[in-house]
Amino acid sequence: MSWTQTIFEVIDMRSFSNLWFWIALAVVWSTASHWILGVPFDMLTRAKRHGGQAQADLESVVYIMASRILYITEVSGMLLLGFLSFALTALAVLGFVYDVEFAQALFLIGLPMSGVGALSMHTARGIVTEQLRGEALHRRLIRHRQIVQAIGVLAIFVTAMWGMWQNLDRSYLFNSF
Repeated sequence: MSWTQTIFEVIDMRSFSNLWFWIALAVVWSTASHWILGVPFDMLTRAKRHGGQAQADLESVVYIMASRILYITEVSGMLLLGFLSFALTALAVLGFVYDVEFAQALFLIGLPMSGVGALSMHTARGIVTEQLRGEALHRRLIRHRQIVQAIGVLAIFVTAMWGMWQNLDRSYLFNSF
């Protein structure tokens, strides 16, 4: 038995019937909704509740992370966009043209997460250009989180529907009729 056969026996590459895929999907979206621009959501809630030093800390971290996102965008944004476009196109072709289920699964995670990345760049630019502080910063971060959560719910729904279709399509009972 070759090493590739061993790997494919140990790791089920039929992603949509694999519990680890669904756990990974939940972790990805949970993490994306908890870390707003790289800032944990509990830091925002603490700043809203207590103000003072917690608010100053929040503003400092948000501006550091927003500046970091904008710097990365300006320095290597086009290169990252090209690589991301290539990777998503390759996954889409492998997954939906050549029917590789693992590529479909990665595409269904990667495409909406690229939208979250674009939203994060937009939010970071808005925070820095408008010099948001206090309640206005809170509103922008909460709105960003709500949009990320909406994208996540839609992505999980689409992934679940596609995954159920794939599992039914490949099942013995579905194909025996």
